[in-house]
Amino acid sequence: MPQRLEQIQREEQVQQLSTVQVAMAHLLELPLTGLEERVRNEMDANEALEEADTPDLPGDAVFEGAGESGNGQEAGDEMADYLTLDDVPDYLLRQQDGREEEREVQIMASEGNFDDLYRQMGEHDLSERERRVLEYIIGSLDDDGYLRKELFTLVDEMAVYQGIDTNEEEMARMLALLQTFEPRGIGARSLQECLRLQVDSLETQSPHKELALELLDRSWEDFAAHHWDIVKRRLRINQAQLEQVVALLTHMNPKPGSALGGTAATQAPTVVPDFYVSVDSSGIPSVQLNSGEVPDLRVSRAFRDTMREYGGIKDKSLTPKQQDELLYARKKVADAQLFIELVRRRRRTLLSVMHSIVQIQTDFFVNDDDEELLVPMKLKDVADRAGVDVSTVSRVAGGKYVQTAYGVYPLKHFFSLQFTAETGEELSSRHVKAALQDVVREEDKRKPLNDEAIALELKRRGYPISRRTVVKYRDQLGIPPSRLRKK
Repeated sequence: MPQRLEQIQREEQVQQLSTVQVAMAHLLELPLTGLEERVRNEMDANEALEEADTPDLPGDAVFEGAGESGNGQEAGDEMADYLTLDDVPDYLLRQQDGREEEREVQIMASEGNFDDLYRQMGEHDLSERERRVLEYIIGSLDDDGYLRKELFTLVDEMAVYQGIDTNEEEMARMLALLQTFEPRGIGARSLQECLRLQVDSLETQSPHKELALELLDRSWEDFAAHHWDIVKRRLRINQAQLEQVVALLTHMNPKPGSALGGTAATQAPTVVPDFYVSVDSSGIPSVQLNSGEVPDLRVSRAFRDTMREYGGIKDKSLTPKQQDELLYARKKVADAQLFIELVRRRRRTLLSVMHSIVQIQTDFFVNDDDEELLVPMKLKDVADRAGVDVSTVSRVAGGKYVQTAYGVYPLKHFFSLQFTAETGEELSSRHVKAALQDVVREEDKRKPLNDEAIALELKRRGYPISRRTVVKYRDQLGIPPSRLRKK
């Protein structure tokens, strides 16, 4: 049969999701704890993004004074080093707040401190001697990830306790290797060195990187003391550049050991409600979204000032360095604005979906969580009422929980199939499961009913379901088959 080429024109309708739609879908799927982590990661990655209540002035960008001394102060004692609450870094405020303590934590397993650092050692070709020296350095780190001991002290300790004769040069070489591990800043001997390691890493991409390194090398004490005029004169920079450098430095982690978990305890996920539903004295339910530790976000003042400073100047009039700064600021600000809008849109969507669920299941919420009052409800029912797509409802319902006065329920608890009884009454699958449990409870345990007999009994009671459905519901209810129920 001869072969030939043919051109065929065909029209197809293909739906493609935009990058923004994909990002929004991912945010909707996140439960509260996942959103908190996502926001923290975004703030770490984009210095143009900050908490709305963060002070704007460089003088408010303060690092922990106790980081140099290693005296083991608690968060409350560390806060005493600052004149006002506005001067206290956010990570200390979060520690003092104690909101994490309100959540139930389930410890499933525990590892030794900094086990991830030992695992990273396996990525390097080390001799047995080098491995033991590096292990000893890791074992000497404090909980914040700092090396507080002098190198000559470590040399003496290894000779006494390990029987290994080493020297400061070898110890310094292995420490330099450790300082390339993740998280960057680990193994630093001071806060200044910790910040320098992080700024100097390949992951830090900023046009202000060299200025930040120069500040750390030449004007660290003035920076720590908030002598901003001296810093500007010494580095020959203006106010806008100072604010950009401060914004970069305040996004570094002053406690790199915390990124490894400190105690390195592995925690099991716990149920944290994403919504609260309460009923007022007049019997009207209301919905509240649990914001947890997700902060209100805004674009940082330093980046806004950069955009404003160069906004009225034509790009051709700018120096190459100024053009790089402007392009960098534009991208970071655009990314920050988009993320802020996505978080707001997620909030509106979640509330809309939860309001729709409460409206459909109002009898359940206003009558002491009586499951007998749950009505059949499908994803499409909620989607139509909320004015969103069915896939959106599915993403919102997945892995999220609502807390009422009587307990915490997964959102999927309120969705069920619909059956029509012989009387014409619409029933949910939950009613059928309740009837199935009644049948099994009332059976003669010496001659328990098989699945076919249960289906016949349910049909007699007005629930016409198949034997296959009986098997599925029995498995979901944890009811064993007839041979295992016999007594």
